[in-house]
Amino acid sequence: MQMIQETADLSAYLAADEVIDHHHPVVRETAARLARGVTDSYDYARVALEFVRDAIPHSQDSGDPRVTWRASDVLAQGTGICYAKAHALAALLRAEDIPTALCYQKFEVVHGLVAVRFNGAWHRQDPRGNKPGVDAQFSLDGERLAFTPDPASNEMDYPVLYAAPHPAVLDALRDAPDRPHLWQTLPTAL
Repeated sequence: MQMIQETADLSAYLAADEVIDHHHPVVRETAARLARGVTDSYDYARVALEFVRDAIPHSQDSGDPRVTWRASDVLAQGTGICYAKAHALAALLRAEDIPTALCYQKFEVVHGLVAVRFNGAWHRQDPRGNKPGVDAQFSLDGERLAFTPDPASNEMDYPVLYAAPHPAVLDALRDAPDRPHLWQTLPTAL
């Protein structure tokens, strides 16, 4: 799949905002802790993905009713759905100057993940969280995502690499008082 940058300005994929708040102390402290002992930015990206994937439960899998959307809240509360976990991973990567985009797939609902830029190319990574039947892994040599779309079932990869969360995703997260409500309002397309 040919990925398309929403903006040609690579600095947009390093920026902090209200959602990808990588200047927040919780994000900075987590990034510093993860960076200890890593050998380079590739190793840091792998460690950051594994941390968000494994240490922050997907709220649907764990039954947690809380809805998080801001990266610092995901890290502080230790919960989030795919979009929120993607926001947290993007913040951790951007905190260490690794250009990171938000990207999406369409299944019954839209699924969120990230893409990191190394060696002049974008590489999608999925921090959703593994479980039986889901085995996402950090990879710069072929994708190892949680899910593979089936075009015959109207599933797809969206090619756009966003610098900030898609408004439909962010609106659903912000407006949800709890995860059961969120599950009724998740976007089904972008």
